[in-house]
Amino acid sequence: MTDGLEALLLAGVSASSFAATGIVRRRALSHQHLDVPGPRSSHAVPTPNSGGLSFVAVYLFAILVLWMVDTMSARLFMALFVGGAAVAAVGLWDDHSPVPARVRFGIHFAACGWAVYWLGRVPALPVGDISLDMGLAGYALAVIASAWLLNLYNFMDGIDGLAAIEAIAVLTGACLIIVAGDPQVSFLCLGLLAAATLGFLPWNWSPARIFMGDTGSGFLGFGLAVMAMHTANSGALSIWSWIILMGVFIVDATVTLLRRMISGQQWHLAHRSHAYQHAAVRCGSHRRVTLAVLAIDVIWLLPLACYVNNHPEKGVVVAGLALAPLIMLALALGAGRGG
Repeated sequence: MTDGLEALLLAGVSASSFAATGIVRRRALSHQHLDVPGPRSSHAVPTPNSGGLSFVAVYLFAILVLWMVDTMSARLFMALFVGGAAVAAVGLWDDHSPVPARVRFGIHFAACGWAVYWLGRVPALPVGDISLDMGLAGYALAVIASAWLLNLYNFMDGIDGLAAIEAIAVLTGACLIIVAGDPQVSFLCLGLLAAATLGFLPWNWSPARIFMGDTGSGFLGFGLAVMAMHTANSGALSIWSWIILMGVFIVDATVTLLRRMISGQQWHLAHRSHAYQHAAVRCGSHRRVTLAVLAIDVIWLLPLACYVNNHPEKGVVVAGLALAPLIMLALALGAGRGG
């Protein structure tokens, strides 16, 4: 595929996603599918939900076409398309009526297990001068980690534009790191989803005219997990680079959850105690917090992720350096308190 054709496809996916989001929004308004503000909401007016259906549909169609013309491997396609469709479907269901937790999590784990199976193997984890291959335990850990990433993305989709801008920043950053080594992987795995999410972003930018809902946030978390495993398997991008690139979301969600569990709070219920939510209240602006996260991604995390991809043996040390300030910031903002 030529550079010109790739650019045209990316532009087409982004434009299609933008147009599809407008259609989804009009249908949501006409059917009164609105997210009505509650005590734990970060928005003040009823807003259409399930906007993620637009970029999910566009992305799935795009990779279906690529698979049909033999541009995408069958293994990657099966992992992303079938697993992603299942995650998006249960998310859409949950956006319109509550889904029992055991059903929702069951589908999440099944989708992640399906993806791990089709990807074929779990990448070894570089630790110093050795590569840690955990065998069968690695498969279980990969499923659990993927399910956690899927759900933490749901948790972090709480203010205007945040989940979309994070996905775009992470995916674009990953593209920039690996494009010289494996441009085909970069384009297929990362560029298309970044483009689809970019088309949705103008509708979700503060003040948001539509939310992506669990339909979109769960799909993004799942997609990032699949791409992390795939590119780590191919040697295109170290798993440490992925952990660093997604550091803001991983740290905020994990610190918040652990703090709520340790303090005896009902951690599984809806709340407004994430660091980014406290920051939005302090700033009085969703936009400022979203832009601050983007700045952290680009200025702090991306250079470290790039470095560790060239020096994977230093992954533990560099990841610790990258995430330590984020942990301190989350604690300072009161992650896990109140809400």
